Amino acid sequence: MADKGTPHFRNDIGVTTIHVGSKEFMCIGAKPPFDHPHIFIDMGADDEVVCPYCSTLYKFDPALKSGEARPAECVWEVTPDAEPVP
Repeated sequence: MADKGTPHFRNDIGVTTIHVGSKEFMCIGAKPPFDHPHIFIDMGADDEVVCPYCSTLYKFDPALKSGEARPAECVWEVTPDAEPVP
Protein backbone atom coordinates (compact mmCIF):
# COMPACT_ATOMS: atom_id res chain seq x y z
CA MET A 1 0.00 0.00 0.00
CA ALA A 2 2.92 2.36 0.58
CA ASP A 3 3.75 2.56 -3.12
CA LYS A 4 0.25 3.75 -4.11
CA GLY A 5 -0.92 5.60 -1.01
CA THR A 6 -4.27 5.15 0.65
CA PRO A 7 -6.90 3.40 -1.50
CA HIS A 8 -10.01 5.44 -2.31
CA PHE A 9 -13.42 3.91 -2.94
CA ARG A 10 -16.68 5.37 -4.26
CA ASN A 11 -20.24 4.18 -4.65
CA ASP A 12 -21.71 5.88 -7.73
CA ILE A 13 -23.55 2.70 -8.66
CA GLY A 14 -25.47 2.63 -5.38
CA VAL A 15 -24.67 -0.87 -4.14
CA THR A 16 -25.33 -1.59 -0.47
CA THR A 17 -22.04 -3.44 0.07
CA ILE A 18 -18.52 -3.01 -1.34
CA HIS A 19 -15.98 -5.76 -0.67
CA VAL A 20 -12.47 -4.35 -0.31
CA GLY A 21 -8.97 -5.74 0.03
CA SER A 22 -7.85 -2.98 2.43
CA LYS A 23 -8.81 -2.34 6.02
CA GLU A 24 -7.62 1.28 5.82
CA PHE A 25 -8.99 3.44 3.01
CA MET A 26 -10.81 6.63 2.03
CA CYS A 27 -14.50 6.74 1.17
CA ILE A 28 -15.45 9.61 -1.14
CA GLY A 29 -19.10 8.66 -1.69
CA ALA A 30 -19.38 9.39 -5.42
CA LYS A 31 -17.27 10.95 -8.17
CA PRO A 32 -16.81 14.71 -7.82
CA PRO A 33 -18.72 16.96 -7.83
CA PHE A 34 -21.18 14.63 -6.09
CA ASP A 35 -18.72 13.36 -3.50
CA HIS A 36 -19.04 13.71 0.26
CA PRO A 37 -16.12 14.76 2.49
CA HIS A 38 -13.32 12.30 1.82
CA ILE A 39 -12.97 10.41 5.08
CA PHE A 40 -10.35 7.97 6.30
CA ILE A 41 -11.83 4.68 7.49
CA ASP A 42 -9.89 2.15 9.56
CA MET A 43 -11.63 -1.18 10.22
CA GLY A 44 -9.14 -2.13 12.91
CA ALA A 45 -9.88 -5.69 14.09
CA ASP A 46 -13.33 -5.66 12.47
CA ASP A 47 -14.09 -7.07 9.02
CA GLU A 48 -16.81 -4.56 8.12
CA VAL A 49 -17.67 -0.92 8.64
CA VAL A 50 -20.39 1.51 7.52
CA CYS A 51 -19.43 4.91 6.08
CA PRO A 52 -21.07 7.55 8.31
CA TYR A 53 -21.75 9.82 5.30
CA CYS A 54 -23.11 7.57 2.55
CA SER A 55 -24.06 4.47 4.60
CA THR A 56 -22.12 2.15 2.29
CA LEU A 57 -21.22 -1.11 4.03
CA TYR A 58 -17.58 -2.02 3.42
CA LYS A 59 -16.58 -5.64 4.00
CA PHE A 60 -12.96 -6.80 4.08
CA ASP A 61 -12.21 -9.64 1.68
CA PRO A 62 -8.72 -11.14 2.14
CA ALA A 63 -8.96 -12.67 -1.35
CA LEU A 64 -8.74 -9.16 -2.85
CA LYS A 65 -5.43 -7.31 -3.13
CA SER A 66 -4.88 -4.04 -1.31
CA GLY A 67 -6.74 -1.30 -3.18
CA GLU A 68 -9.04 -3.72 -5.03
CA ALA A 69 -12.80 -3.78 -4.67
CA ARG A 70 -15.76 -5.82 -5.74
CA PRO A 71 -17.49 -4.36 -7.71
CA ALA A 72 -14.29 -3.15 -9.37
CA GLU A 73 -15.87 0.12 -10.58
CA CYS A 74 -15.96 1.28 -6.94
CA VAL A 75 -12.18 1.90 -6.97
CA TRP A 76 -11.23 5.58 -7.35
CA GLU A 77 -7.66 5.91 -8.67
CA VAL A 78 -5.65 8.84 -7.32
CA THR A 79 -2.57 10.01 -9.20
CA PRO A 80 0.24 11.77 -7.27
CA ASP A 81 0.29 15.08 -9.19
CA ALA A 82 -3.17 15.24 -10.67
CA GLU A 83 -6.83 14.92 -10.03
CA PRO A 84 -8.23 11.44 -9.34
CA VAL A 85 -8.85 9.32 -12.42
CA PRO A 86 -12.50 8.20 -12.85
